Parts: sequence; C-alpha cells; structure tokens
Amino acid sequence: MSKPLKIKISIADRVYPLTIAPAQEEGLRKAAKQIEIMIKRFEKSYAVRDKQDVLAMSALQFAAQVEQKQIDNSSDSQQVEERLKALDQLLHEQVS
Repeated sequence: MSKPLKIKISIADRVYPLTIAPAQEEGLRKAAKQIEIMIKRFEKSYAVRDKQDVLAMSALQFAAQVEQKQIDNSSDSQQVEERLKALDQLLHEQVS
C-alpha cells in the first residue's frame, strides 16, 4: 500500500492542506483547477465578488453535472436492457 501524500490545494484564494492516497492526486488537482476556472467564469459573467456565492454556484453546477450523468446513464442502461430483451426474444423464437 502506498504511503499517504501531503499536498496543498488552492481554491478561491484559500489553501487546503490534504493527506491523500497518491492515486488521488491527479484527480484532486484537476478538480481544483476546474473549480478555479468555474469561479473565474462566474465572477466575470455575473460580477459576483463574494467567494461564498461563486463557490455555491460552482458546487451546484458540479452536482447538476453528476446528477445529469446518472440520469443519462440510467436511460442508456434501460435502452440497452430493452434491446437485449428483444434480442433474447428473437433468439428464443428462432430456437423454438
């Protein structure tokens, strides 16, 4: 097992020291970068100066993306299941 790694992540002009598994570092750094990009976009688009507001808007944006992916994946899974059932039915008809 890998030794925990101590890193510092900066979000909204604050530094957060974290102790993580080395395998998590890339994902956390990419996520922090995406948050910073989103914060800058919200500050520019809406002239928002309060970091709390842009952090809340960023959190909502990310949560909405996650939820939408789950909805899309559920829909895709349902379509695949329906197609597999139809193929199974065709196979049963051909074998019988």
